[in-house]
Amino acid sequence: MTRERVYLFDTTLRDGAQTTGVDFSLEDKRAIAALLDRIGVDYVEGGYPGANPLDTSFFAEKRTKSAKFTAFGMTKRPGRSVSNDPGVAALLEAQADAICFVTKAWDYHVHVALETTLEENLGGIRDSVAAAREKGREVIVDCEHFFDGYKANPAYALDCAKTAYEAGARWVVLCDTNGGTLPHEVLAIVSDVTKAVPGAHIGIHAHDDCGCAVANSLAAVEAGARHIQGTLNGLGERCGNANLITLIAALKLKDGYSSRFDLGVSDESLSQLTHVSRQVDEILNRQPNRHAPFVGASAFATKAGIHASAVLKDPRTYEHVEPEIVGNARKVLVSDQGGQSNILAELKRLGFAFEKGDPRVARLLDEVKRKEAEGFAFEGADASFYVLVKRMMGEVPAFFQVERFSVNVERRFNAVGEMVTASEAIVKVRVGDEIVISAAEGNGPVNALDVALRKDLGKYQDLIQDLELIDYKVRIYQGGSDAVTRVLIEFADGEGDSWTTIGVSPNIIDASFQALTDSMVYKLLKSGAGL
Repeated sequence: MTRERVYLFDTTLRDGAQTTGVDFSLEDKRAIAALLDRIGVDYVEGGYPGANPLDTSFFAEKRTKSAKFTAFGMTKRPGRSVSNDPGVAALLEAQADAICFVTKAWDYHVHVALETTLEENLGGIRDSVAAAREKGREVIVDCEHFFDGYKANPAYALDCAKTAYEAGARWVVLCDTNGGTLPHEVLAIVSDVTKAVPGAHIGIHAHDDCGCAVANSLAAVEAGARHIQGTLNGLGERCGNANLITLIAALKLKDGYSSRFDLGVSDESLSQLTHVSRQVDEILNRQPNRHAPFVGASAFATKAGIHASAVLKDPRTYEHVEPEIVGNARKVLVSDQGGQSNILAELKRLGFAFEKGDPRVARLLDEVKRKEAEGFAFEGADASFYVLVKRMMGEVPAFFQVERFSVNVERRFNAVGEMVTASEAIVKVRVGDEIVISAAEGNGPVNALDVALRKDLGKYQDLIQDLELIDYKVRIYQGGSDAVTRVLIEFADGEGDSWTTIGVSPNIIDASFQALTDSMVYKLLKSGAGL
């Protein structure tokens, strides 16, 4: 059976830029375009040249090697010729392989938003496509609000699609701009459109306002569409766009699609999917979604004891694909809901060799449950669990002992009369026979304590020099006057490794201190210190 080609169009750098809290720099755009190019996406939409200086600069040169670098903009404005429209001119001047024009496909929008006639709108589609084709560009037309337009006036929505196709557009993209269409509607409407425009020229652009963007994209493919638009990690305005990461994995790995369709994404690139997803979040300084399909840290995590026992026997019992295929990893969580199977699986993953029935495992399980009753949660703090195991085995050297610490927070006027809040920490540490007292200021009490603790650890100082605190989370475990604070701290080192530790106490500073010291101990153990 001959597979049909499905083409992937990424709009992270344009539609994804509308995500709340996301602001791409020029360097961010370059880096993400390179990631997309490397994994085999067919089109990379770089932005809207002429609309802002950043996008105009980005299109001063081509930014991809294999993918078609695509410029986005509107069809010509009503009441002027295509040759006198500055927006169209900016698109034609951009160093792009393809141009994606957006047009209105809902008669309501034509009348209200554009304030023009239905025929004038069709003329704008026709003239814009012709102008881009004359310049040798591949043309894509995004029919904005197509599904809402089709429901309101199917004849006119189809006229917009047919006009774009007959004018020479390579792709006519049906957009669920408001994100309110459901999969069964997409299937029916796209099937109808294929009677007027060949499916080999139809695309889908879905928003996720009903949580159906991925399902709608797959439904469109079932109906005949062969071009999918989406964004990395589902970035986009409001609830986001179709998640291209999820779509790539589903199309490559699920029998109903992998046996029928080919993508430009190789198996090798598929194995980089988790890295690409997390790299984008790193570029944007966002925390990755732990529960993202295929690539999330919890996508292959098992917590319940009976599930963990089954996974140890055969991972297929609770996994729909092998995590390594997409560059992810299996994880059995340590929690008070788990039994010895969970503990054994986690010990094996961390490199410990324990047999089932080993009395130390039962003792460890009891200790985990005792500590979790106090508020600890080791399922999200691998490093603290590792240190706990090592301590129970008597394999944690006395690297250092903190004899006392103090943290002071003061609100005061600075030298130029501005009101500021200053934090200072003092730590007294014993390292072997040496006593070290360190003081440091920070942009908060925890930062000050972290800096002071790591300022001088004597003979171990070189081993912790490359540490960087990259995330800090606080959770209230119990409310009321007896509230218990749970602190999770994530560190990374110069080797690219990262880990999370936990501290629990009614006092947030004390909880933070526990997590900080666990991180120091973990790093020293990992470095082989004291052996």
